[in-house]
Parts: sequence; structure tokens; C-alpha cells
Amino acid sequence: MSAARIGAQVRALRMAAEVSGGELAKTSGISASMLSRIERGLVSPSVETLERLANGLGVPASRFFSDQARRTAFCHVRVGQGVVVDRIGAVADYLVTLLPGADLYVTFQHPGLKFLYFLSGEVSYRYGGRTAEVRAGDSLLFDATALHGIEAIQTQPVSYLSVVFTLRE
Repeated sequence: MSAARIGAQVRALRMAAEVSGGELAKTSGISASMLSRIERGLVSPSVETLERLANGLGVPASRFFSDQARRTAFCHVRVGQGVVVDRIGAVADYLVTLLPGADLYVTFQHPGLKFLYFLSGEVSYRYGGRTAEVRAGDSLLFDATALHGIEAIQTQPVSYLSVVFTLRE
């Protein structure tokens, strides 16, 4: 990664944190002129300097190496409208509705964090060796690499929002 791209990241993170260059330099233990040269891409900072800047900004040093300009995964859905989700995996939609007679699975397993918000129904939800009794208004958040899924339905209809968060390399 070029010094210019790292400098742009440092500047963007500083601006997002609403911190002046002087303040960041002081909290990071580097000179204001060095910070200015880093942000303008004139010098390639050492790992130690990046670590100091990361601490001053309260972010992991890896944030300086992410390519924010290429991140385009953003979706705004207006009320009453839907969105088609194109992704590989067991769940293709955000809104899941279980029809009567639907097969139950407790063997879902995939990368990422999963957030479920139950809109209707009552179920027993299995996560690894644990089971939670879940009803409308309840939510679950968990590491989806463990086996998980609905083990039993107590009250129908069952519908819930399912959101999977995965980190991109």
C-alpha cells in the first residue's frame, strides 16, 4: 500500500474523529509536522508510528490498510419496498417466514455474526449446546460458526429478520 493511501486513511480517520492534527500529534506522541507529512503521503510511517496513531485515534492499526474507497456495500430500502439479496448461503432473504410444515434445521453453520429479530411466533432456538425460548420482540446475536437453528415451533406463524455480518478481506 502506498504512503499516499495510508496518509489518506490517517487523515480520514482523524477527520471522522473530529480531532485536529495538533491534538492527534500530541496524543500520539509524534510531531505535528510528521503527522502532516504522513497525511500528505510524503513519508511512509513506521509500524511504531502507525501504532501510536492508532492508539491516539482509538482504532486498530489495521484500519490504516483498509480500502474505504472501494467499499460499496450499502443499501437503503424505503418503507414498503423490498430488496433482492444476492449472496451465497443458506438464507437468501432478510425477512424469513416459516410456513406450516416447514423443515426445522439446527445445523446451520457459516462465517460471520448473525442477528435475528423475531416478529411473530414462539420457537426454541438451538445454539451449540444451548437452547433459548424465543418469542416476538426478542432478538439473538451470535457467532454463526457454531451450529444453530430453530429446533421447535411452539406458536405460529413464525417470522423474523435475519442479518448476517461478515468481514471482507
